[in-house]
Amino acid sequence: MIIVTRIGTPAAEITAIEDRIRNEGLKSHQIEGANLVIIGVIGDPSEDFRDQMKVFPGVERVVRISAPYKLAGAGEGRPPTQIRVGDVTIGGEGTVVIAGPCTIESREQLLTTAERIKQAGATILRGGAYKPRTSPYSFQGLEVEGLKYLKEVSLATGLATITEVMEPELVATVAEYTDILQIGARNTQNFPLLKAAGKSGIPVMVKRGPASTISEWLMSAEYVMAEGNPDVILCERGIRSFDDSTRNTQDVAAVAVAKRLSHLPVIIDPSHGTGVWHLVEPLALAGIAAGADGVMVEVHPAPELALADGAQSLTFENFAHMMTALRRVADAMDRPLRQLQPA
Repeated sequence: MIIVTRIGTPAAEITAIEDRIRNEGLKSHQIEGANLVIIGVIGDPSEDFRDQMKVFPGVERVVRISAPYKLAGAGEGRPPTQIRVGDVTIGGEGTVVIAGPCTIESREQLLTTAERIKQAGATILRGGAYKPRTSPYSFQGLEVEGLKYLKEVSLATGLATITEVMEPELVATVAEYTDILQIGARNTQNFPLLKAAGKSGIPVMVKRGPASTISEWLMSAEYVMAEGNPDVILCERGIRSFDDSTRNTQDVAAVAVAKRLSHLPVIIDPSHGTGVWHLVEPLALAGIAAGADGVMVEVHPAPELALADGAQSLTFENFAHMMTALRRVADAMDRPLRQLQPA
């Protein structure tokens, strides 16, 4: 951390700043210029200390040098994290495809979808049992019944599963039925939920909030990891912008930035990123080209009848078409699609 003082700050004020640094158990290194003094803070200052130093009248600004996300950050020599989920690995040299309906509507709907996405090459099944909806009058999900269908279909097809958890009190229940807990965009900064998910003992996917910076996104992952859970997956699902031609703005650049700043796997979600089914394939391809470790898309047997997010859901035929194109891009990136392998 570096403290830049104001021009003309009295020597007594500089001494007070350095005394405060030493009282924190840190060391200071002063660089005196023609008009101002810069003080380097040596050690590992806390976020609270950083804010406290801004209170001194002689401080112009405080500059962070190291990233605040100690566990989620890339770190010198830290290899990319690979997470084993069921019979597939997320991260590393391959590309993973997660697919399924936005919400679980029935056992038949989920099983049919799982069989078709597996046939096309997907390795992880997504399906919402608890659905956060903008309107309280919209379908909210089958809840525990949906979780039971998810577990049943997983056992029948061999596909690993992911589903969203919305409340800290539900973490233990949801974790009984799925392989990955998803923290939705609306809950990216629900810190009690992040902590509870971190204690679950299973992998956690953290979606980026619609107005979250990349640093805030990584700090959300840090909350999960600080509870002793190293198996965290980042998901870029679009951010809110001024443009209303799509549901969200898919930030493909964030994929490359997150891969540079963090060792965690990054998944791109073009279904929520665009909200338009015919834009899902091109954005999925762009995400893989940008370095994403995989894609997550919504697939439904009959999108026109879907109880949620039909406009952004792929039909089985459209999903198979996307998978063909995705294989070509993944192969070109020397990161072929992951296949189900024996455990």
